[in-house]
Amino acid sequence: MNAETAPLVVVDAANTVGSVPDGWWRDRHGATERLRDGLAALAGTGLPERADVPEWARLPPLDIVLVVEGAARKVAAVPGVRVEAAPGSGDDLIAALAADRPPERHCLVVTADRELRRRVTAHGAVVAGPRSVRA
Repeated sequence: MNAETAPLVVVDAANTVGSVPDGWWRDRHGATERLRDGLAALAGTGLPERADVPEWARLPPLDIVLVVEGAARKVAAVPGVRVEAAPGSGDDLIAALAADRPPERHCLVVTADRELRRRVTAHGAVVAGPRSVRA
């Protein structure tokens, strides 16, 4: 299985970073790098077992995409995690990634944003909350 056929896991960086009040607002870039590094570890193991994480997302390989915007736009990719800088709204890019994949390819979007959840499930994606990728 390659990156184009592996299940797609799209992570809303701003929403996921903001889900934990750990001082991220003082260094959004650094907080996003820490999230990215945690995701890189999950790329090789799969996501943890949780009620909102489908079985197919618990097994590697995964194609993990971290969507960044604003102050985190310059966060670099690392092995196991692609980083996509949204040219405008991060939500619009996430919805486009969910919509533009082949329909047979599994897609999990990690966000707590209700409107974004509605948008991506309309394209057949499954959603999970930020805790699914945060230790």
